[in-house]
Amino acid sequence: MFLKSVKRMKNTKNLTFEELAVKSKSLRYNIVKMIGLAESGHPGGSLSAIDIITALYYNIMGYDPKNPNLDSRDRFILSKGHACPALYATLADLGYFKEEELWNLRQLGALLQGHPTIEIPGIEVNTGSLGQGFSSSVGVAIGCKLNKYENNVFVLLGDGECQEGQVWEAAMAAAHYKLDNLIGFVDRNKLQIDGCTEDVMCLADLKAKFAGFGFDVFEIEGHNYEEIIKTAELAKSMKNGKPKMIIANTIKGKGVSFMENNVGFHGKAPNKEELEKALTELQ
Repeated sequence: MFLKSVKRMKNTKNLTFEELAVKSKSLRYNIVKMIGLAESGHPGGSLSAIDIITALYYNIMGYDPKNPNLDSRDRFILSKGHACPALYATLADLGYFKEEELWNLRQLGALLQGHPTIEIPGIEVNTGSLGQGFSSSVGVAIGCKLNKYENNVFVLLGDGECQEGQVWEAAMAAAHYKLDNLIGFVDRNKLQIDGCTEDVMCLADLKAKFAGFGFDVFEIEGHNYEEIIKTAELAKSMKNGKPKMIIANTIKGKGVSFMENNVGFHGKAPNKEELEKALTELQ
């Protein structure tokens, strides 16, 4: 059957770097607040990833919250699904669902649970078991190619997640199927639940590893909007039959002084006093 090419949507927001900084700070506030109210969640990796997610949704990706299933949309998949508060805060701000849903995070029967599910508007695939979201993104990218969609599939991985063998099986498939519509980010904050990534299972030179698997690879500062946007736009333009991976060096817990580079806040909610201090810092 002949399939007509579907041209991708353009992003209509295009915030300035100053506006992106303001937006990320407000999203950080909601991330910490929802986790604090839930008394459960993963603040560290959510805060390290939010600048990347903000840049993607407000300056890079094409989508329509009122029509979340349009064929022409860009897809975003959060492979490190435990960092979903960052994605939930963003989707709520964009109007995929009401902000009030954030304050019921992880509650029985609530829309927003501890990992993303497709029942939530704006979520493309269920993620949570590490490595599987990246594999799903490869499948989605193949499907978009087969359907001749002129869009891109963006996926965000954790660096600890890259210790999973499934990540490298997916990387091999992405290169084999020449998925130049697949653009990945690694949130390289160098910490995971058990400590430093290099002590738990040394990742060494991730840039060289992905390049060896057939990716075009870039390395950036993951809290620098100019670098994020410039590199993502370059990756989008390179239709050369190779998937892309952007290694983004970040700070775990970025934006909250006592959470920064503190492995203890990988999967621990702030207590009442910590929550008050964090929200004061983010006002």
